[in-house]
Amino acid sequence: MAELTALESLIEMGFPRGRAEKALALTGNQGIEAAMDWMLELVAQKQREREEREEREALERERQRRRQGQELSAARQRLQEDEMRRAAEERRREKAEELAARQRVREKIERDKAERAKKYGGNVGSQPSPTTEPGPVPSSPSQEPPTKREYDQCRIQVRLPDGTSLTQTFRAREQLAAVRLYVELHRGEEPGGDQDPVQLLSGFPRRAFSEADMERPLQELGLVPSAVLIVAKKCPS
Repeated sequence: MAELTALESLIEMGFPRGRAEKALALTGNQGIEAAMDWMLELVAQKQREREEREEREALERERQRRRQGQELSAARQRLQEDEMRRAAEERRREKAEELAARQRVREKIERDKAERAKKYGGNVGSQPSPTTEPGPVPSSPSQEPPTKREYDQCRIQVRLPDGTSLTQTFRAREQLAAVRLYVELHRGEEPGGDQDPVQLLSGFPRRAFSEADMERPLQELGLVPSAVLIVAKKCPS
């Protein structure tokens, strides 16, 4: 009879029947106070576990944010190094092309001299004065057909939902995921704490880039040498 009275008392206090029965059983039916202490300790333990879990999740988010920041800094440094290397290669290539053009002009002049000497060398008396026949004009290096330029970098302008925009230069072989990472780190904090995931769209023609597109290089997606992308909020799945 005492056990029944203790169970009813706990139920009247608002405790679930199943939990009250379990508390009485685990405390050896020592009364309401022992059962209440057990249930309150259980609630406190769950609260501690929830707080510890939230703390671990917060630490993990902070580590991820720092890791992404380090990756972005390393990517920016690689871009600068690549730009300096490309500039040095461009200077060396221009110098080599200039030397090659001068060499072609010299060789053509020598061939023209040899042809004239061969043509008039056997008939000296009838050889016209050198002033009466102008020599062939060497072709100008600037008249050579231009070579198609291969772009190594891409300038991306990203328009944010609040009307502002971000502009950054990426390597043509970088994946679209690098652009999304740059946007997520630089679009600014929004009210409410956590940032919503973003969806990247092309301006014209309108196209929504998928997760598969994030692994493809910018040049393959047709974003080289420059492009305008639009950021739209992406609903979490």
